[in-house]
Amino acid sequence: MPISAFPSKYGIGTFSKEAYEFVDFLEKAEQSLWQILPLGPTGYGDSPYQSFSTFAGNPYFIDPDDLVERGWLTKKECEATYAGRNDADIDYEHVYLTRFKLLRQAYERSDIASDPDFMTFVTENAFWLDDYALYMAVKNSFGGISWIEWDEDVRLRKPSAIKACSDRYADDVLFYKFQQYVFATEWGTLKKYANERGISIVGDIPIYVAFDSSDTWANPGLFQLDEENYPIAVAGCPPDAFSATGQLWGNPLYKWEEHRRTGYEWWIRRFEYCYRLYDVLRIDHFRGFDEYYSIPYGDETAEFGKWEPGPGIEIFTAMKKALGKKEVIAEDLGFLTDSVLKMVKKTGYPGMKVLLFAFDSREPSDYLPHMYTSNSVVYTGTHDNDTVEGWIRSARPADVRFAMKYLGVRRRKDVREALIRSAQGCVSDTCIIPMQDYLGLDNSARINVPSTLGTNWLWRMDEQALTDELAARVRDLTVLYGRSQKTAR
Repeated sequence: MPISAFPSKYGIGTFSKEAYEFVDFLEKAEQSLWQILPLGPTGYGDSPYQSFSTFAGNPYFIDPDDLVERGWLTKKECEATYAGRNDADIDYEHVYLTRFKLLRQAYERSDIASDPDFMTFVTENAFWLDDYALYMAVKNSFGGISWIEWDEDVRLRKPSAIKACSDRYADDVLFYKFQQYVFATEWGTLKKYANERGISIVGDIPIYVAFDSSDTWANPGLFQLDEENYPIAVAGCPPDAFSATGQLWGNPLYKWEEHRRTGYEWWIRRFEYCYRLYDVLRIDHFRGFDEYYSIPYGDETAEFGKWEPGPGIEIFTAMKKALGKKEVIAEDLGFLTDSVLKMVKKTGYPGMKVLLFAFDSREPSDYLPHMYTSNSVVYTGTHDNDTVEGWIRSARPADVRFAMKYLGVRRRKDVREALIRSAQGCVSDTCIIPMQDYLGLDNSARINVPSTLGTNWLWRMDEQALTDELAARVRDLTVLYGRSQKTAR
């Protein structure tokens, strides 16, 4: 369940009372895990996988009512911003045009620089916060354009230009640090509330950072960039049955030899920071650590890329040595080579099993539950899949018939419940079900369609959705299959 999808009077889900009510719902339903999408500030396309920073938090998630309680805003100011609106989906443009005005008002009234807790936060997070805050302040001064289009001396981070910008935009820099402090305190409070109720947070770390990010601007030596800091090659996926021209993500690729030389210092810092935010870490596109697909910069499709060797298990060995044993879920979906299968096995991390991938009537599938091993995490679907109800209505009739036969049901309307039961009852150690599937929602509640723009990341849950009856039904299934933290057999 993404943070953004909570019902809220402020246009997008926040760390508000609705978030705490969701945790209460999970406790009633005897759940022990809550998986979320990446928490970073969203950039192009509003995707949490294209963030302005791999460390920063999304200021949209800051609860305006909390700022009222702190005395920095009035309730009237907050409510006037969204008066008369009741958007069923997230209107990112409206949120963008209104949220920062409220945050600026709160900042100007906060006298935050005199707060010792704020100053401690700034000091402890200086390794990423200084670059991020300056990057955002400078980006704002250039009208929001990508850093590759900034004046050359700033783009190339010449010391004199960095000092001049730091001085000129000092107030804006402090404003962006203020946002991150409020985000961190609110998220920390919500996470603690969940943990105290026996609920661990499953976070998500995208393998790549966005090109238009403080990470790339501040650390060009870690990426495959030329002397002018333009990409040499970018990330994506090759053509397959789902896309004739492949997927052109456009993220900068890592200069793995440099990461290896530093003992993966940047990555270890990134992992360590993630474990401050989350209890369990889902590592996105796990295959990319074994081999990554490299597409020449400037290509308009992913057709002419090539596979290159990644760091392999070496990076996870370094992580374990630095941080100790941590809980990880390896996102190992898609076509997997023998070498990546060996890498996943060596790490010991559980991989992912997605039931909606199982029912292709034309060929055998490793995603059928009788093929699973216990060291795995089963899902009905993920944020990149349709909902189960959406799939039932749009899939090939032969595939739906196959699912019905496999699940032992005679009516299409029983498939969703049977899929959830199949996930709960399978041998996988962990089972995670999207809220949309428990709610029985169709494809209007789908989160993302890969390789498309404009209609993704929009879904919001109805404010009446979390009923006691639903909690009881989820709890009964969880107890029945021995997955309840409280009543496991």
